[in-house]
Amino acid sequence: MQFHRVHIEVTNICGLACSFCPPKANPSKTMSLDFFEKTLKELTPYTKTLAFHVMGDPLLLSNLHEYLDIAKKYNFEVELTTSGYYLSKHSAKTLFHEAVRQLNISLNSFNKNSLNISFEEYIGHVLDVCSQKLEDFSKPFINLRLWNLDDIYSEESYNKLIFEKLNSFFNTTIDTETIYKEKIKSLRLAPKVLLNFDSYFEWPSLESTHNSHAPCYGLSSHIGILANGTVVPCCLDGDGVINLGNLNEQSLRDILFSKRATDMIDGFKENIAVEELCKKCSYKDRFLNS
Repeated sequence: MQFHRVHIEVTNICGLACSFCPPKANPSKTMSLDFFEKTLKELTPYTKTLAFHVMGDPLLLSNLHEYLDIAKKYNFEVELTTSGYYLSKHSAKTLFHEAVRQLNISLNSFNKNSLNISFEEYIGHVLDVCSQKLEDFSKPFINLRLWNLDDIYSEESYNKLIFEKLNSFFNTTIDTETIYKEKIKSLRLAPKVLLNFDSYFEWPSLESTHNSHAPCYGLSSHIGILANGTVVPCCLDGDGVINLGNLNEQSLRDILFSKRATDMIDGFKENIAVEELCKKCSYKDRFLNS
């Protein structure tokens, strides 16, 4: 069993309240360095890539470099996903640590919060990091994410502000109308600096009226490990509704080969969602024709 990546929630604290994210149900928790290292030892046979994100923002941690040092010790590559709000709190040496292969910045986070910084200050920090990467760090990618497209162009005015700043900084010609009409997924702004697009999606919830069967990449391409040690089948189960087991109590191998996990895997192979939360998830319907 090999995973493309494992989402490991070093903290479930974000510090923001984006309207496109569900409220956090679990108590605030940061994974201890000792437990993090224990977890990485168990993950060694299963993946080479860690994504430091399920619900929280890893850049909120002042000692983020210590987690990255441990990841490097066990030869893992790391993807950091952040709102961009805490970029200025870390040095380039941390953001572009040897272990980091990719830095994902969710640009729509600013638009969906009441923050105590201006847009100019926010986007300035983002562009400063891009500049540092281009000048001094060849390895990692930066993915600037605008996952806010929809058929009613609800974020068009905000996206235009973003495009104006990016066009000026990178000397590009991003056109709003083209992005929306042609449903472009990615644009290259500079070497290893990309602008990625996607549409809004509904987070799965047991309260949802949605009900469908479809395949899913949960438990095949990835799993999630929450800050409290709970193993979940996918990165959208931030509350641990499908609790496959806890690494404080069981080995990862026992969890992955448990009946509940194998039933889910077998179901998805037949396009059947076994778990109730999976039936309520509309995101998996994107994979029907993939």
